[in-house]
Amino acid sequence: MKTTSLTDSLNAPFTLAPGQIEKFRRDGYIKLKDVLDVEVLEHFGPLITQKVKELNREDRPMATRDTYAKAFLQIMNLWKHSEDVKNFVFGRRLARIAAELLGTKGVRLYHDQALYKEPGGGFTPWHVDQVYWPLSNNNTVTAWIPLKAITQEMGPLEFSVGSQEIKFGRDMVISDDSEKAIDRHLKLQDRPVDSGPFDLGEVSFHYGYTFHRAGPNTTDQPREVMTIIYMDSEMRLAEPRNQNQQSDWNNWMPGARIGEVIDTPMNPLLYERE
Repeated sequence: MKTTSLTDSLNAPFTLAPGQIEKFRRDGYIKLKDVLDVEVLEHFGPLITQKVKELNREDRPMATRDTYAKAFLQIMNLWKHSEDVKNFVFGRRLARIAAELLGTKGVRLYHDQALYKEPGGGFTPWHVDQVYWPLSNNNTVTAWIPLKAITQEMGPLEFSVGSQEIKFGRDMVISDDSEKAIDRHLKLQDRPVDSGPFDLGEVSFHYGYTFHRAGPNTTDQPREVMTIIYMDSEMRLAEPRNQNQQSDWNNWMPGARIGEVIDTPMNPLLYERE
């Protein structure tokens, strides 16, 4: 498939089936099959992996790292380092899905991040993403995009169904403590967990306040995943509640002002209804 055709595929609309939007808003997440063509992933996957290798600075032996560092290699805003990755991240297909699931007029980029769980990499503790984000409302969604099929043994993303409504644990960053406390709370509520594998081309979307985790990667192959975080196109910057939120403001929304729409060169509009 030619590069122009690949780009066309990244921008082509994806039709959500009846009930899928309702399911996302009820469960706090949704896994959608056949969102991206195999040819698209076979082309862009190696380009993203190449950038991850170039930009990665983690070289400590696995045994010497803490739980967070064992969980994955995390590289932010790859789109700033590669036109190819930028074409992938700026694709309107995924952005339109995000806007339709959220029910917003449009979506902006918060940031992208590669999350590569190395062979022998550890588990990712229970957490919510939005504890790190100084944002004015809950209209945020992360697209979790496997660049290869993810088997159960690789540590696919797991979701606590309907947990976006839970207030407990929202202030806990990723840690051993969050894993223990949130796991205990979710089990007391008897909430089901969706922990299944991902097919090639399957993409999940989850709210910023949906609890999720991932198991360890017990294979000899890396779990290669790209993520894109979208926010309401009318999202405003909120007063940071912790140092992590202050850091996110500085790094991913420089120049944004508290109480104003986050419209900076780092947060471009990726989709808007006509």
